[in-house]
Amino acid sequence: MTELLIVLIVGAALVVAWIYFSGQQASRRQQELEDAKAEARRWMERLGGQVLSLTGTDVASQQAISDAAERYTAAGSQLEQARTVRQARLVTDTAMEGLYYVRAARKAMGMDPGPALPDEAERARAGAVTEHRDVTVSGHRYQASPEPGAETPHYYPGGRVAGRPVPEGWYSEPWWRPALVAGAWGMGSVLLFSTMFSGMAGVPSAQAWESGYDAGQEDALESGEAGDMGGDLGGDDAGLGGGDMGLGDMGF
Repeated sequence: MTELLIVLIVGAALVVAWIYFSGQQASRRQQELEDAKAEARRWMERLGGQVLSLTGTDVASQQAISDAAERYTAAGSQLEQARTVRQARLVTDTAMEGLYYVRAARKAMGMDPGPALPDEAERARAGAVTEHRDVTVSGHRYQASPEPGAETPHYYPGGRVAGRPVPEGWYSEPWWRPALVAGAWGMGSVLLFSTMFSGMAGVPSAQAWESGYDAGQEDALESGEAGDMGGDLGGDDAGLGGGDMGLGDMGF
């Protein structure tokens, strides 16, 4: 009888301990979620303030502000649906991307772009357009430039789209958007990338790009030491796409 009583007491103690620690873990997870959502709201508010206060003075700045507004709207929708810390952090990523478009718009209008954003260096790993390019691929003309212009009004802040790096720069059209929407690149994407960026400093080669490698990883690719660093990194979580551009519009 005494042994049975001891067993019951120990069992009850274990149940109480399990309930206590489970409650502690749930409380900690909830607090982490609330903190992540608060951080996301902070960046959303900063983005919203910029979107509402800026008015573009040319096609490039107007397009960049429009893209920033799109990210703001998307971030709001994401925040409403966020149920995990990861989902809340994706809201921050989306708002941050919107702020890159804001910076681009301000630069295009000759304004101070404002303070640097936290992950600016990380985005730079995707490379950047360093010279003007004007190419024709499959009968379709594309342009890229480090500066905004009447013929290059579409900005991209640099980063990954469908597992491959897209250099920061200004473009004649958002050639990465079909991959952003579909989650995969079309058959002509390697040819387009190669033709547009061949020999450009700080941008991966077509072979490296096809494998998902960032700029500066050529040696690792050639030596076979890069493993799964590139292709499995996944898509651009911050980019949200949109618009009505299809693969057919890109000449693929």
